[in-house]
Amino acid sequence: MIVSIKDSVKLFGISIMTCCAVTVCNLFLNYYLDLAAIADLIDNPVSQMLYDAQMMTAKVVCAVSGGCLAATTVVMLFFYIKHYIDSHSREIGILKALGYSDFKIARGFSVFGLSVFSGCIIGYLLSFVLMPRFYELQNADDYIPDIAISIHWELFVFLVLLPAVAFSLIAVGYSMIKLNQPCVNLLKGVAKEQGKSRDGRDKKSFVEDMKSSVLRGRKTLIFFIAFSAFCFSAMIQMSASMKDLASEMMGFMIFIIGVVLAFTTLYIAVTTVIRSNQQSVTMMRVFGYESAECKRSVLDGYRPAAYIGFVIGSVYQYALLRIMVDIVFAGVEGVPAYEFDFPVCLITLAAFIVVYEGIMFAYGQSMKEIPLKQIMSE
Repeated sequence: MIVSIKDSVKLFGISIMTCCAVTVCNLFLNYYLDLAAIADLIDNPVSQMLYDAQMMTAKVVCAVSGGCLAATTVVMLFFYIKHYIDSHSREIGILKALGYSDFKIARGFSVFGLSVFSGCIIGYLLSFVLMPRFYELQNADDYIPDIAISIHWELFVFLVLLPAVAFSLIAVGYSMIKLNQPCVNLLKGVAKEQGKSRDGRDKKSFVEDMKSSVLRGRKTLIFFIAFSAFCFSAMIQMSASMKDLASEMMGFMIFIIGVVLAFTTLYIAVTTVIRSNQQSVTMMRVFGYESAECKRSVLDGYRPAAYIGFVIGSVYQYALLRIMVDIVFAGVEGVPAYEFDFPVCLITLAAFIVVYEGIMFAYGQSMKEIPLKQIMSE
């Protein structure tokens, strides 16, 4: 078997994604089920209005955060599988040449479900660490009776066991699709590609042409770069508003999740870009190109995606909070009006520029450390 348990451990990004998703979903779904159990105790219109708002909040938070993180996890899983097959194409080609079927090879990718399971179980346990404080804050409202924490084992099945099985099946299915190519292509390390001829590109400088080539070859990474900026922008700005709209604990949770997701996806994207272009960067250095030109050819092409992701994140958090305030909590007393916070947006943008450009500069400097002897021996 080519794919081992050790390989699944490398998928730490997926574990982090699923951990964040399950932490938030189990926290709110557990509260939702406990809240639903006291529906008969709500005996006045004010309490009923607040009760309905709390129920709707739990649904919206789980649907938005869980759905977004689940979709991102699927994309990340596809990326890992494609990257793994591309980097182990010769070994896989040998197995196919020896008579192994696509399914027999692909079923080894089911171990990637272990990374999902580990993230889910950690997130599930973490939610119970946060739950006492979360319930304490929710019980502070005098209109709704106090709620005690109950353990709902069906949530363990739906948030831990089923995702692990589902992602294992997704990994096997997608692997079979990627393995459905001639054995000779795998042996030569040639991926199936369709695209237009690049004739007539001589007018571009080599550095600009290299930048375009990097973007075309790693299109999935454009998503990760944009998503990291989206998480940073949306979560940081949203966390600043949670103090007035919800609680300091909620703001802190959103802040931590946003920072973790942003740095995780950015790390995966940038390190993958550099590793996959080590030979090109080293050869550029041999032919006299400066480090700044190497960085521009490999990393700078992703800058527009990053700032577009930041803008989308700003719009997203504003729209989501307006929906929460104007629709979910419509008519509930004590809920402040929400308007777009331009000072917070500008502060977040400044922080993002410092962090993003600083990381890109640091990785650009690390290109100088790539040893020529190591690359030439590969």
